[in-house]
Amino acid sequence: MSQQLHLDQVFNLDGRVALVTGGGTGIGWMIAEGLAVNGAKVYITGRRREVLDEAAARFAERNQGKGSIVPLPMDVTDKESILAGREAVLANDGRLHILVNNAGVAGAFTPFLNDPDAPERASPETLGRALFDSVSFSDWTGLFAVNTFAVYFVTTAFLGLLAAGSADVPDYTSCVVNIGSISGNTKLSQGKFAYNATKSAMSHLTKMLSTELALKQIPVRVNAVAPGVFESEMTHATITPDILESVGGNIVPIPTRRPGTAQEMAGTVIYLVSPSGCYTNGQEIIIDGGYLAVNPSMR
Repeated sequence: MSQQLHLDQVFNLDGRVALVTGGGTGIGWMIAEGLAVNGAKVYITGRRREVLDEAAARFAERNQGKGSIVPLPMDVTDKESILAGREAVLANDGRLHILVNNAGVAGAFTPFLNDPDAPERASPETLGRALFDSVSFSDWTGLFAVNTFAVYFVTTAFLGLLAAGSADVPDYTSCVVNIGSISGNTKLSQGKFAYNATKSAMSHLTKMLSTELALKQIPVRVNAVAPGVFESEMTHATITPDILESVGGNIVPIPTRRPGTAQEMAGTVIYLVSPSGCYTNGQEIIIDGGYLAVNPSMR
């Protein structure tokens, strides 16, 4: 038993096949690199082939770890593209152990909402009209397509390969990890009603998928990670202390007074998808530096 408690066994990723959507930059790259360094073969997907190729080349040049990075262009909002990605993984590996639904977009911002001097806040009438005029139905639909709908379609497309991955090692169960956000757990709009709504919906979708697969005895776990403020294309490439709070859109300062790190992001996902996480299903782990502990939340 003591041998099984060694770190190289508890968090063993040797021979695992993973796919990370939006894996070429930001949080997706933090996760992809963390998985590959620790032994996994990681497909990184996205719409920009050059970004994926650069990330894979950068990893290969460093020659770090036991795993590998494989670029795989795929548009998570296009069913044909998703199925083409599935066929590529099927042809090359025949199974998948780890699926990280990370691809996401921000948008439909209403910066005037939190500015007490903004003319839009002069009266209930001006505020309501400004909120009404600032976004369109298509703005909301576009955000939901990437941040929520894609989680459903990518997960279901790869479900058979994930189930095949669970047959590799006794007591190991393949895992889907959906990357949500504190924005789906806070009662604050943070000046982006639509985005926050997409992440809240994704959180519930995670629980529904987990429950339905478990009830149908399909050996695939579904969990989520809800990051706080991390450096990415969606926020800022570099988050300095003076812009930390504006990025978070919080009322009370984040207790850690810093953004999250790649180590903290990758480590959380590695826990969920490695042997140590195989008894964890249908959960959402929040890594936010204490943001939701001090700001209005649904937790």
